[in-house]
Amino acid sequence: LFRPPFGEYDNHVIETAEQNGYYTIQWDVDSLDWKNYGVEEMTRQVVENKNLDNGAIILMHNGTLYTAQALQGIIDGLENKGYQFVPVSELILRDGYVINHEGKQMAGEKHSCISAGFMLQFNYKNVYESGKR
Repeated sequence: LFRPPFGEYDNHVIETAEQNGYYTIQWDVDSLDWKNYGVEEMTRQVVENKNLDNGAIILMHNGTLYTAQALQGIIDGLENKGYQFVPVSELILRDGYVINHEGKQMAGEKHSCISAGFMLQFNYKNVYESGKR
């Protein structure tokens, strides 16, 4: 998997990643943990996020003040809403997709970027994925 630095990508980035054996991913929900608002606000930001839906990928960073403390509440809140955690490999399309303006893969003829998206830097090990039960 490849997450473009700062979420900046275009067709060239996606094609280059693919040529090197990587699938480009984006996230749907930003925990805003990097802003250090605190455990309750981070939990609310994720669990009540308008972009939370089947297949959502949640952005979290390592080394922030409250991420580790908020994680159990976020997991519990998402499970209480019926979500389960799965590997990214179960979420991504491997062939025949385009990436829309929100950075989401959509079934299509060619893997290309419809328009640029924006992301913040994160460590892949700290991405948490959800899929509805």
